Amino acid sequence: MSDHPFLAPDFFIRWTRLTPEHVRPDLGRALQRAEAAIAEIAARDLGGLTYENTFLALERATEELNAAWSKVTHLQSVADSPALREAHNAMLPQVTAFYAKIPLNAELWRRLRAVAESEAGRARTGIHRRYIDETVAEFRLAGADLPAEQRARIEALQSELAQVTQKYSENVLDATNAWQLVVTDEAQLAGLPPHARAAARQGAEAKGVAGWRFTLHMPSQEPFMTYLENDDLRRQMWMAAVGVGAQAPHDNAPLIGRILSLRAEKAKLLGKGHFADLVTERRMAKSGAKALAFIEDLQRRAAEAFVRETRELEAFKAEQTGRPAGRLAPWEVAFWAEKLRLARHAFDEEVLRPYFPMDRVIAGLFELASRVFGLRIVERPAGAVETWHPEVKFYDMHDARGRHVGSFYADWHPRESKRGGAWMNYLLTGGPQPDGARAPHLGLICGNLTPPAAGRPALLTHREVETIFHEFGHLLHHLLGEVEIKSLNGVNVAWDFVELPSQIMENWCWERESLDLFARHHETGAAIPDDIFGRMVGAKNFRSASATMRQVAFAKMDLALHIQAAELAGAADLEARARRLVADCLMPTEPPAPTIVKRFSHLFSDPVGYAAGYYSYKWAEVLDADAFTRFRREGLFSAKVGSEFVRCILSRGNSADPMELYREFMGREPDLSALLVRAGLTAA
Repeated sequence: MSDHPFLAPDFFIRWTRLTPEHVRPDLGRALQRAEAAIAEIAARDLGGLTYENTFLALERATEELNAAWSKVTHLQSVADSPALREAHNAMLPQVTAFYAKIPLNAELWRRLRAVAESEAGRARTGIHRRYIDETVAEFRLAGADLPAEQRARIEALQSELAQVTQKYSENVLDATNAWQLVVTDEAQLAGLPPHARAAARQGAEAKGVAGWRFTLHMPSQEPFMTYLENDDLRRQMWMAAVGVGAQAPHDNAPLIGRILSLRAEKAKLLGKGHFADLVTERRMAKSGAKALAFIEDLQRRAAEAFVRETRELEAFKAEQTGRPAGRLAPWEVAFWAEKLRLARHAFDEEVLRPYFPMDRVIAGLFELASRVFGLRIVERPAGAVETWHPEVKFYDMHDARGRHVGSFYADWHPRESKRGGAWMNYLLTGGPQPDGARAPHLGLICGNLTPPAAGRPALLTHREVETIFHEFGHLLHHLLGEVEIKSLNGVNVAWDFVELPSQIMENWCWERESLDLFARHHETGAAIPDDIFGRMVGAKNFRSASATMRQVAFAKMDLALHIQAAELAGAADLEARARRLVADCLMPTEPPAPTIVKRFSHLFSDPVGYAAGYYSYKWAEVLDADAFTRFRREGLFSAKVGSEFVRCILSRGNSADPMELYREFMGREPDLSALLVRAGLTAA
């Protein structure tokens, strides 16, 4: 494979060889092989069909292409360049069309259905029964039973969706990178924490400009909007942030309309009333209406407290400024909310930052994983394994039996060539092998966290610590998978179940016992003082209803856009209409803040992604809050509960219905009350 580096099956990927000029020939070769493998299955003699030469052959047919394309898309996320983007976009329509064609291949479907309906097929049990059922459901929901003309239209829809959503994603990234604010007068930076000043100074030096450079990347934007006293500078950054995806040459408005139209047409072809029903049918919610009812129920429960929190913030600003109470400007909300929290709880989040040096946070996370899940995680020396950037680290993970269950890369700090946010992904899926052995998995976690400043380590906010724990939970879901069907391993589960393993990890970031494993002052090694910890916990649910309503607004807008796509897709005033859909969930400000619809990458940067599925975050919060009650009851570091969580959830992937897995762990179905108590929206 020396001439085709993207196709090399090596566990230790040779990233330096994965250059843009190899993308087209390598992916072209992988596509040819995958197409040949599919064609072979589709041409099999009907009298000689078996589960092995149809279903399992289909599973193997795309493995090489899956692995190669995942490397391309990953590099495009962490090391974007004009050449790589061009190569990626050149192959995107072909790769998308190939995957779209699989369930629309009439002869392939004929053979799969024959095996599924045969006596031998119906006799399959366990993971193989699940694989048959999931494959059949996937084919039917993709249009396998449609007439030929409609199947062809589905293929075309999928191909166009891939291209339009990719362009949406590029617009968000390019618009984010296009803006900067350089301040040359340090007096204008009053209120800004030292770490943010240092990072801004470092950013200016890196660009060869004098002063302090600020960007729309969250490690720069968040402290700027929260702490900076200068109202006009905050307004400038807010204007730039809400302009992402909303202005030429990066205007996403026409793309959103097209994406909604394509998704709606696909749903209609497949016999669904709208895209939300298509998406949720195989998820825990089962329908768009049920997902929306869940979100609206949360809205009702938070509504009274949300109104109260809004009035309290307006009154606080009036009291502090000596002016009449009235609506805040949107660029004032985070600033005055932080002032109110400080006044009410005597708690400034920045006092925690010295206690969260990244190296200690990572070490503490690994110690927690050892105690709860029996894992041993060791970093490879720098340079021992190739990575895509010098900052990236590589780790091996072993379980309590000493097995090498998997390895992973970690890439935590922002770069201009790297997309925003935080995420986990997988590069190789191992697991149980036909010969009885077990191959290790390979995954990665990425973020855009506060980088080190000159002379000191990366000091994180508590929210950034939660982000690390969150993504690590997704990683565990992949690396601890024991599912022999690769496409059912790890995070390949119902989208409204996938956040349980990640969100449950965040709970340990709030417990004194677990914080003491890693929350140590970067200079003295001291633990968080009791008074600071008390104020931190006391402030935990500060403006909790507002935080809940923010997520409700995102989820409600998502579902409404996809349920009402027919009316909204062609609307010239899409922003105004989107805002009306969620107006009762938004804090009233003057001027009114636009929605995030034009930069809502969760919904529009992927053919499906979180589209009609953003409710999953709150749905999974119900699951994680409820599931964590077992650890609270039986011990935060209980190896028994940890091993059961691995056995019932983390190792099982999509090997059974998610509600079945949840019941196996908890002994019952989830209870909403744990989330409401945790959020302070109801009494314990």
